[in-house]
Amino acid sequence: MTKMDRRRFLSTAATASALAWPAVRALAQGTPDTAATLTIHPDHPGPTIPANYIGLSYEIEQLSDPSFFSRENTGLIEQFRALSPNGVLRLGGNTSDVGWWKPTPASKQPPLPSNVILQTPKGEKSPLDLAFAVTPEAVHNLRAFLDVTGWTCLYGINLGTGTPARAAEEAESAHKILGPKLEYFQIGNEPDDFPSRFRDRATWNADSYFNDWIASANAVRERVPSARFGMPDVGGRVTWFPTLVERLTALKDRPDIAALTHHYYFTGPPSNPKANFNALLEPDPRVTRNATIAHDCAQKLGTLYRMTEGNTCYRGGKPGFSDAFGAALWAADYALLLASLGYAGINLHGGSAKQVANSLGGRLPGDALITNPNEVHPRPFYTPIAEIDGKYVAEPDNFGLRFAGHFAGGTVLPLTFSPGAVNATAYAAKLPTGQIVVAIINKDEKQPLHIDLAGYSVGHIMTAPSLDSRTVDNRQPDDNREASIVPPITAMLLYSSRA
Repeated sequence: MTKMDRRRFLSTAATASALAWPAVRALAQGTPDTAATLTIHPDHPGPTIPANYIGLSYEIEQLSDPSFFSRENTGLIEQFRALSPNGVLRLGGNTSDVGWWKPTPASKQPPLPSNVILQTPKGEKSPLDLAFAVTPEAVHNLRAFLDVTGWTCLYGINLGTGTPARAAEEAESAHKILGPKLEYFQIGNEPDDFPSRFRDRATWNADSYFNDWIASANAVRERVPSARFGMPDVGGRVTWFPTLVERLTALKDRPDIAALTHHYYFTGPPSNPKANFNALLEPDPRVTRNATIAHDCAQKLGTLYRMTEGNTCYRGGKPGFSDAFGAALWAADYALLLASLGYAGINLHGGSAKQVANSLGGRLPGDALITNPNEVHPRPFYTPIAEIDGKYVAEPDNFGLRFAGHFAGGTVLPLTFSPGAVNATAYAAKLPTGQIVVAIINKDEKQPLHIDLAGYSVGHIMTAPSLDSRTVDNRQPDDNREASIVPPITAMLLYSSRA
């Protein structure tokens, strides 16, 4: 892979049968020269995709620098606006469980609670060495940032090394400052992984997590009676959901649960051989298994479900993989798949190198995989918005999210899609304008997809020279031509005539 030309990048960047909703998948196999078939079923509409479906996830340690999310950070504001006019910023990550609220300049870092069994994985810094403060100034600046971008936020609060009283104090201040820009609180990040950091492995499970969580949630409710919560924000154990829903429904006075939340990374760490494009661009059964559990549990609770942190490769991403065009195709496909499965939103994780490295014990494992020091990569490698040479740059998976964002506000329409031997997926939705939009994502490196969709014209194309390309050709065609071929490694949006 050649060194990326940043100016060139900027110029070119101008499902399981158990599910009851229309997950799209290949239905038949054929020969490469057989035309694909696609039939939309508008009489059986699926879920409506929220207008604020698209989102980003950042470590809440970003707030340790009050100037980051602020009205003055115009470059970042520009990138947020370009991604979505009304997205959702999730602040959490591993750093949310070592941060502390500093209400006044004289406030001191609090001691560890007695229930914490602090552990430090080999080769990493102690969580205590990575502790940081969040101040009212940072939250006021965050509010201004959200005001000018049009975004709202999910606000993470310390559970791992916090206490109910501290959670309540911070939540009360954040609620007053953020006002309508606050979607809901999340208390704790990836609690299913607490035995490796903060709790006793022998006794920690979904029930013990709930006991800690409900103590903090109730303390927050005493100070903020209207507080809403997302939970449990697990890293992988979506299987915790049924137990937690059972515990919640047994309460006479239960907290307002705005969403059941979980994370998803395709694979990891960066050294994992599975972190390759062939594997990334094939269906992952975990996605539909998670969706089945999330959907059923959310129905029982009468709430929504959201994927609040994820990306291609955990622990900071892999160079040449997480920051390449293959990740853009994956992001577009994954985001639309989740929408078709009824998710209320998606937040891809990223942010600044220091904060993500701190969330991993002080380093980015992907750095060890770079053999050519002249290569230009974002850090962390998977971040949708990178800061390079003093400028904020949209990375490939950002363009995948933008592609999927064209469906925001639409109602999913089931379809029957047979791409033959081509590795391709398709999705459809009816937009508020009455138009129907169809996304066809050809993930195949070699084979074009032959398709005849009469009455639909091409509205948007996202492509690149190769899967490992750092450039993204993201454009709207000049004419209203119909599509007969979707080239290899190309995503295309087609629109019907206005109804």
